[in-house]
Amino acid sequence: MAEIDIGKHCQIDSCSQKDFLPFACNLCRGVFCLEHRSREAHSCSRCEEPVKKETQTVGGSTSYPCSFQDCKGKELLPVICPQCEKHFCLAHRHQDDHKCEKLEVQKPRMAATKELVQKIVESKDLSKSKGRRGAKNSATAAKVALMKLKLHAAGNKGLPQTERSYFQVYLPKESKDASQPMFFCSKWSVGKVVDYAASLASLKNNNNVLTAKKLRLCHPQTGEALRMDDTLLSLLAHPETPLYNGGNMILEYLDNECIGLENVSDYITQT
Repeated sequence: MAEIDIGKHCQIDSCSQKDFLPFACNLCRGVFCLEHRSREAHSCSRCEEPVKKETQTVGGSTSYPCSFQDCKGKELLPVICPQCEKHFCLAHRHQDDHKCEKLEVQKPRMAATKELVQKIVESKDLSKSKGRRGAKNSATAAKVALMKLKLHAAGNKGLPQTERSYFQVYLPKESKDASQPMFFCSKWSVGKVVDYAASLASLKNNNNVLTAKKLRLCHPQTGEALRMDDTLLSLLAHPETPLYNGGNMILEYLDNECIGLENVSDYITQT
């Protein structure tokens, strides 16, 4: 059988790392790995300081033009990216949607956060010590649950069946319902999944407010908050932190410094 060639090599000569999900620069059109995806990291040959779009006043009201290239969208209220600090429309407010050049994963800075990281690492080590049997059982249970979810899950009915991923979504503790079955497009980022799930469950979503608690999607086994720019497709295919089509996920409000849940059992009761 012919070997399937998946992914591309980073164009940086000193790197050449093969990435399963490579990043394409929207200026020089080069292909790069995660480490060299920013324009500064790969010394983009076509990188120029973007022309800042000033706010416009029409008929006495102020509007905020989107800073994304070739986008003509405007908003009545400022929607500012916390990383690059530029204005964007609602369609480009997520960092992956406007290809934020300053997208970085924030490192834990508080002692309490470090303690939580240690607990998550220990829980992963414990799950590995149980061998592959637990992972196989989880995958099998997810397949059975998938058949049930397809009967009752809420979502965009216009999505093709081949792009749907089904989950039992456990809602924040303050919610009226404990959980709801939902389906999402497998090509969506975690950020889009959070927004859509919040809309389906009528949850307050202040993820655009810098000082507010953020609605985050958490892993059903470790409680680790998933990265907002990761796609469902990449998470479903990842061997280390697997999500299953037909499995569970948790939505909860977390402080800006918090990177996960301490007690997953408070949401999902093991039977």
